Parts: sequence; structure tokens; C-alpha cells
Amino acid sequence: MFLFLKSMSQKSFVSILILVFSSVIVLSTPPEDPIKCSSSNNTTCTITNSYGMFPDRTICQASQALYPTNEQELISMVASASRAKIKIKVATRYSHSIPKLVCPDDPNGILISTRYLNKVVKIDVDEKTITVESGVTLKDLIDEASRKGLVLPYTPYWHGLTIGGLMGTGAHGSTLWNKGSAVHDYVVEIRIVRASDSEDDGYAKVEILNGNNDEDFNAVKVSLGVLGVISQVTLKLEPMFKRSLTYLAKNDSDLGLEVVSFGHEHEFADITWYPSQTKAIYRFDARVPVNTSGNGLYDFIPFRPTSSILLAGIRTQEDRDESTGNADGKCGLAKLTTNTLITSAYGLTNNGIIFTGYPVIGFQNRLQSSGSCLDSIHNAKITVCAWDSRIKGEFFHQTTFRISLSLVKNFIEDIQKLVQLEPKGLCVIEQYNGILMRYVKASSAYLGNQEDAIDFDFTYYRSKDPMMPRLYEDIIEEIEQIGIFKYGGLPHWGKNRNLAFEGVYKKYKNVGKFLKVKEKYDSQGLFSSTWTDQMLGLKEGVTILKNGCALEGLCICSQDSHCNPSKGYFCRQGKVYKEARVCSHV
Repeated sequence: MFLFLKSMSQKSFVSILILVFSSVIVLSTPPEDPIKCSSSNNTTCTITNSYGMFPDRTICQASQALYPTNEQELISMVASASRAKIKIKVATRYSHSIPKLVCPDDPNGILISTRYLNKVVKIDVDEKTITVESGVTLKDLIDEASRKGLVLPYTPYWHGLTIGGLMGTGAHGSTLWNKGSAVHDYVVEIRIVRASDSEDDGYAKVEILNGNNDEDFNAVKVSLGVLGVISQVTLKLEPMFKRSLTYLAKNDSDLGLEVVSFGHEHEFADITWYPSQTKAIYRFDARVPVNTSGNGLYDFIPFRPTSSILLAGIRTQEDRDESTGNADGKCGLAKLTTNTLITSAYGLTNNGIIFTGYPVIGFQNRLQSSGSCLDSIHNAKITVCAWDSRIKGEFFHQTTFRISLSLVKNFIEDIQKLVQLEPKGLCVIEQYNGILMRYVKASSAYLGNQEDAIDFDFTYYRSKDPMMPRLYEDIIEEIEQIGIFKYGGLPHWGKNRNLAFEGVYKKYKNVGKFLKVKEKYDSQGLFSSTWTDQMLGLKEGVTILKNGCALEGLCICSQDSHCNPSKGYFCRQGKVYKEARVCSHV
């Protein structure tokens, strides 16, 4: 079978893959627990993320993993660790954060998983609120609220996130309307269990936060997990409504001019951009009367169960294209993938079965978020989420940052200049569905978004060999540095490579207020680690200088050894942003 797969053309790979994607597959092997322990009583443990690898490729260790099932058990666990001054880190069910936010930074530390803090506590139909434990997934919240005729208006597109996890990193959907697209800005009350160094408190304390204690509330809404363990969250909902969604492909020549007004005009707008193809897909998406005919469903194709055999074949071809510098192969596969996704409406169906044409009209709970590869039926890894680290599948970097609306036009034009200089240079991201552009509003959270902005999300190939340069490495690195440094972009807390977080704390006007709450809630630093201290400016060392460090985004190259001269990659200045330092093939 593998000999057959290796002989197949790229077109055949993708055609069969899309055929599988486009079928309604309900069986899938769900991801495994990111925590692995060597004993039956959950001691001597390691933790990773759902991609199986942190940016610096280190293994995070802990002495024990604990799985509370209610708040009282959680309090007892935090108190015990606090009394013994043991490091604590909170882990979520699927561990989707790319940076090392879950590492205790001490092999004697403990992990507290919210896997079984997964209950819906209360739905108040009159007040239009829902109270959930922090380990409840976005899917479960959406499903439970919809049964009462209620919905959360704006959410991330991937429903495998837990409520506590998405709050910890500021996860969001896309809108400039109302309070914006970040879920934490629809939170009205939080219960958080924090450490205490006082025996009078029993070495742990439950804080109940809402608008009456703004300073603490605004810190906890995006906490990076350094303030304690969120126990429960209450969110404000809305009555059920319907949406009408249409994707429209346009030339990207006017993208910089149109992007801001488009976000203001359409409530659920986003844009998927394919720069090498000079194409942008605009999402025209708005509310319609609830009695409008239609029962549409969004089951996003890349989030569906995927054949592990096909994933292995595609990864083999991808590795081959990278090692041989086959840019034409990359661009051909990117075009085929893009066109097939557009033709299949990215996974939209008009009735939950087939796509018959735009607009797709449906209830909010069926259109806002997806992730059917998480369906909890084991099938021996025949189909999985495409990035499941147990099989040979997708393995990638993600770079995600938001640019102020006032600077977006210039940023887009800089990318277009790079495409003019290197027309094939961004095919490497178009294989992964291009650049997703989502709208985010300024937030009251101290570590939330600082001003109205657009979030740019790039996914691209990562080698299993940390010293192996990537095709068009310099183009992606230059865009990363243009966004983060030239235009002051704010990196997404739960994504990105190390270099994106260099000096990030200086970009938050209320970081001092956050650190004040941090000192109040965890004066012993039990929930902190070297990594979180580096992100918050309390320690140096976000970037790591060593041979090949720029290839993995652990540093910005300042000498050739930070690239890989033996492979012909040297440290050079950028093509458009001359202050950039990138690994370029010479």
C-alpha cells in the first residue's frame, strides 16, 4: 500500500484526501491525554501539547498528575501543593497551546488536569447565562446552551478548546461588533482557586470575581494560568438566532483598502488570503430572522476525521518537496487544495448533508464552531485529527499575531511586495489554507487585545529535524518580523514560536496591574515557570541562541550559525523590511 502511495502524484493524493474529507465520517480516534505517567497512580509524568512538540522540543516533566472532579477536590490539591511549596501547572483535556504554558518547570511539580471538571453547573434562561466548570469544552457549552434556546454569540472556530483554556490564552472568533470576538469579554463571573501562604486560609482560597472587583477580574480573564486554577465560569448568552453565510472569492489587489470597512460592515466577517494566488476569500456572514428557511451546518473540512494512511502519504510528499526544493510542486498542491476547498464550501452544507449553493442559512450553534475529528469513538487510528502526533501526519509551525486596524493596509502591502519579488514564496502556507484574517476588538482584560485589530494566522511546514531549513524560510521569517516588530503586532498567547514573545510585555499598557494581581494571588510563584516569567518580563531568555536556533523560531539570526550554512542557508537582511534578519538560501 505504501509503495502505491509513494508512486501517486500530488494531485492524486489531494483528490483522494478531499474525497475522504468531503464524506460524512463520524468515526474517529480522539486525541490521547497529553499527560503520560509511568505508574498507575499517576506519578512520574510528562506533558506535551496536542501536536506532540513544544517550540524548543524539550520534554516537560512533573512528579504527579491530579484529576479533580469537583471544586472541593481542587481546593484540597492546591492547598496541599501550596503548603509544601510545590510548583503547579494546569492542563486541559487536549492541550492545544503551542508554547510551554503547561510546564511546571520543575520535575517535582504537579499537574492539575481539568479533564473531569467538565460539568454544566447551571443555565439561567431568564438571565441568559450559563455556568460551567473550566474543563467543559466549547462544543459541550454550545450544545447545552442550544437545548435551552441560547447561544454564545462569538467563539473560536475550533470547538475542542476548554473554557478555562481558551480564557487563559485569550482565544477568539471574528467580529468588530458588540464586545468583540474574544470569549473572555462575555464572562460575567469567575471562580478561581488560588494558592495562599497562610494557614488561616488553609493554604488555598477561592476568589469569586465579577464586575465588582474590576482589577482582579480583568487580570483573571486572560491569565496565562499563572494566577491559579479557574474552577467555574459564568458567561452571558443571547437568544438563539440564525446566520446567512456566503464565501466570495476576489482578487487581492484591493485587499488593503477593503479590509477594515469589510469588518465593520459584516458582523461575522473574516478573510482567507492566498497571496501567491493573488486571491482572497471574503466571508459575508450576518444574522437573519430566525424564521428564515435553512438548517445549514459548518463541519470545517480540515477539522474532520482524516485517513491516517493518506496523511502519511501526503507528509511523505511534503518532505520530498522540501528536501528537493520543489517549489512548483508546493504551488501545484496549494492551488489544488485551495480550489477544492473553495468548491466544497470549506465544509458548509445547506442541510447537514450536502452543499447546494450559497447562501448557507442555519442556526448559530450549527455554524459557529466545528471539530468532528474529536468524536469520541475509537477506530484504531484509522482516522484521526490531521495533526495527531501518534501517526505520520501534519507537523507544523504556527505564527499568529494581530495588527492594529490603522496599520493593516501597510502590512498587507508589505506582504504583496514580497510576493512580487518571490511569486512562489507563499505557496508554503497556502498548502495549509493560506492566511486566516479574523477581526478582534480592544478588550478590558489586562493581557487581552489592546486595540481594534486584525489577527493574522499562518500555518506552515515544520521538519522533524530541527536543523533542516524550510523552502522559502526567509519569506516566512521576514513576514513574522514585519508583523511582530515593524508593526508592533501582538502575538497570540497560545500559538507562536519563541521569537514572537521577545519584549511582548512592553506592548501591554496594563501589564503592571496584571503583575500586581499576580503578586497578590500567588506571591510564592507556584503557578509560574521560567517560560511565563520570561513572557511577562520577569526574567530574560525568551529567545535561545544556539546553532540553528533561527530555523525553529527560537531566535532571530545574528550570525550564520543560527541558520545552517552546511545546507546553504545564511543569515541575511530582509528583502522588504531591511531591519529583518532571516535565514536565506544563498
